[in-house]
Amino acid sequence: MARCELSGKGPVVKNLVSHSNIKTKSIAHPNIQQKQMWSQSLGKNVSLKLATSTIRNIEHRGGLDSYILKQDDKILSDRARKVKNQIRRKLNLR
Repeated sequence: MARCELSGKGPVVKNLVSHSNIKTKSIAHPNIQQKQMWSQSLGKNVSLKLATSTIRNIEHRGGLDSYILKQDDKILSDRARKVKNQIRRKLNLR
């Protein structure tokens, strides 16, 4: 199943409730896109699978570098964690 590499958003199970109150299970998938985001500190594009809501949050917070540095390592995928470590090394943050 598709999962956002930065926010950890994935599919959720929900109930569709009819007028007669019959509950039918369904799955809601996040809108996941393969996206290349520009990393200011690395000076290159980074390719990640992101939810569209995460893309809006990245633009709101001022870019990929500031967003990914504030994210918890538990939420990030392996590829995103490597990018975060590269950005930290480039900015001399530890």
